[in-house]
Order: sequence, then structure tokens, then C-alpha cells
Amino acid sequence: MQVLLADEYGFCFGVERAVEMVEEAVGHGDTVRSLGPLIHNEQEMQRLGEHGVTTISEPVQIKRGETAVIRAHGVTPDVQRELEEKASKVVDATCPFVTRVQKLAARAAEKDRHVVIVGSPDHPEMIGVKGYAPDHAFVIRDETEVAGLPRLRNPLVVSQTTIKAKTFFDTAEAIKTKTDGEVQVVNTICSATRDRQDAARALAGMVDVFYIIGGRHSSNSVKLLAVCEEQCRKSYLIETKDEIDVADLAGAERVGVTAGASTPQWLIRKIVEHIDHLGKLSDESLTLA
Repeated sequence: MQVLLADEYGFCFGVERAVEMVEEAVGHGDTVRSLGPLIHNEQEMQRLGEHGVTTISEPVQIKRGETAVIRAHGVTPDVQRELEEKASKVVDATCPFVTRVQKLAARAAEKDRHVVIVGSPDHPEMIGVKGYAPDHAFVIRDETEVAGLPRLRNPLVVSQTTIKAKTFFDTAEAIKTKTDGEVQVVNTICSATRDRQDAARALAGMVDVFYIIGGRHSSNSVKLLAVCEEQCRKSYLIETKDEIDVADLAGAERVGVTAGASTPQWLIRKIVEHIDHLGKLSDESLTLA
């Protein structure tokens, strides 16, 4: 049994940057507290926790003398100001791709234009971006929700950085029916998301089983699963090696593996080694038979 890795997988630039910034703060002896999980990967958060990094849910929980971390998803301007007032130091680990969306939304709002953000309204990235244009922005999941929008003033259409490209462009096209003014469409899906989806799609048609390693709360990991399922029926989203059902590998000659942008290399390596071990055990049993 062959185990094949997608050409692009694992930590993206923004996540790697955030982890490095937190590790640097820990190295300086800071008491580091992240507002919400730094990234959507429980195993990596446990590793950081072993080095003293803790998570808070509200800015009010930060204390003077502590270092507050803004995670890769970003926050609203109001939340950032509150952290700066309460903490001795604020490490802004917002992904630069997310910062770009925030700035685009703020500039459009300053010109009294509407902003339509295609993504999940409950995702922390979307909550943060909307905070930069609170009276001008609408967050919708896809084209089916366009009908519920009011008439729009020269709208700017941007996206959550981790959604599927087809969802964004189909929605952007539908939004044109909601305005008589100019529609500005800016594709803000990050390149890492596109690269991982393209690489997964290319590999999915070549394998019998596909594993996507990532957190179930990770938007980009869930989207990778959807991409793989288009061509490989036996596609599974897993967080650890213990979730692999050996029965799913029965008769498989090729197994594909990719990982979400919040999945660390050490975890990917551990799971790939486990799959490879299972494959060797299967080969041995066939030989003995």
C-alpha cells in the first residue's frame, strides 16, 4: 500500500507566523494568554499549553503584567483596544491575509459603501472583519442567501480567506442583481487555501482512500474534505491516528493524505507513519495467507 502526500499541506504562512510569535513571547518569559484558541488544532494547542500558553474567552480575563495574543483569525477594533488597555503587551498574530480583508472593509465603509463578506457568520475571522465596517457589512454563506440582502450601495464583495473559490465567485455574480451601482469583487481567498485545495483535488482522483488531517472546527480542513469527497468517496477528516478505522483501508492500494492549514508537521508525520505501518501489517497478513 502506497501512502501519497498532497503537494501542498499543513501549516500556512499565517499560522506558522502566529505560532512563532507565541513561542518567541514564551521564550522571553512572558505569561502568554491567547484570546480564543490561537489556531484550530487541539493537539497543537495542547503542545503550546505545555509551554505555559493559556486561552481566555473574553478580554476582561486578561490581567496587567500578562501578554495578550490576538490569534490568526483577528478581532474587531473594539476588542483590540480593550486588550491594549488591560494587558501589559499585545502580540497581534492576525494573519496578513485577514488583515487585508479588514482594511478593504474599513476603506469601503469610510466611503459609505456596503460590504458583502462571503463566509460563515459565526467564524471568528468573519466577526472580526465585520467589526471594521459594523454599519455597512453583511456576512452571507453563499448565493442562496443573496435574496435576503437589501439593495446595496456600490458594494465591495470579499470573502473569508478559507472558503471554496466556486462558492465565492457564484455568490459574487448573484450579488450583481442587488445593486444598480458598481460592484467591486476582490478575491481574498488566501493562496495557501487555494493551493491546498488544488493539490488535494489533483490527488483525490488517484487514490482509494483519502485522509484529511485537521480540526473539525477548522474551516479550511472542512473545505478540504468537501474537495476530496468530490473524487474519492472514502475521504475522512481525522484529528489523530486513533480515528483511523483499519476496515476503511481494506483492499486499498493507494492512500492519499493532506492536512489543513492549522495542522502541525509533527502531527502529520506521526499519522503518516501510522498509516504506513498499517499498510505493512496488511501486506504481511496477505503474504502469510
